[in-house]
Amino acid sequence: MKRYILVASCPEKIGIVRAVSNYFYELGASIIEAAQFSDFDQQRFYTRWEFVPDTKDLPPMAELRTRFEPVAQEFGMKWRLRDAAVRPRILVAVSTTGHCLNDLLFRSTEKDFPGEIVGVVSNHETFREKVEWYGLPYHYLPVTPETKPAQEARLLEIMDGLQVDLLVLARYMQILSDAMCEKVAGRAINIHHSFLPSFKGGRPYHQAFDRGVKVIGATAHYVTADLDEGPIIEQDVQRVEHFHDSAAMVRLGKNIETQVLARAVTWHCEHRILTNAGKTVVFK
Repeated sequence: MKRYILVASCPEKIGIVRAVSNYFYELGASIIEAAQFSDFDQQRFYTRWEFVPDTKDLPPMAELRTRFEPVAQEFGMKWRLRDAAVRPRILVAVSTTGHCLNDLLFRSTEKDFPGEIVGVVSNHETFREKVEWYGLPYHYLPVTPETKPAQEARLLEIMDGLQVDLLVLARYMQILSDAMCEKVAGRAINIHHSFLPSFKGGRPYHQAFDRGVKVIGATAHYVTADLDEGPIIEQDVQRVEHFHDSAAMVRLGKNIETQVLARAVTWHCEHRILTNAGKTVVFK
């Protein structure tokens, strides 16, 4: 059965849920999932709906959108309507640390994974054989400070050519330029350890071990020009004990990073995330 997803945000106002529900009623659609959130500090309303035909097929997507437009205009909505069967196209960027890449590649073989990985880009050749084993194109894009503008231009060309909806930085150890961040705003997700800003730079788990931390974790967020300060999508933590050495902390950290990134990518592909004044609303 065809499934559709509607997500929207607008200024807080009485009657929004009634108007949206009436839209589905007039379509002859059944609501199978609905979520709402009112941010009274921002005076803004957020909502996500999944719906299916009730007894007959629904009109084409263009007509569905046209018929919702009066509701959107009445409440000043930012909104999008999607066919749930259309999986967003994902490009993964990686350097020389492969645990997040490996996890996403494996998940992509599962039928219930909501996105479609269409290629991998890297500034190293490390994972070419693995990626090509999955039948995916591998784009080697070496970079130096002098070649960075040209390298990012090529990355954008690859994204356009593959019709990429989401860029996933799966331990891609390159800082995107401000111009690049603007061009992929809202469609690029990064993963990093949650020690920032305490343990910046290389070997963060070793730095944390030397300081005797008791909790390690990971954060997935949207990419912005403010380094590692984009809207947070998901986080998780795990306690560590005195008997965990730095190698054990690295292993634990990798596990957390893969899980946090996978959840963030899944929720994005299922259209469950809306940005809210530098933060996110996530309808899990």
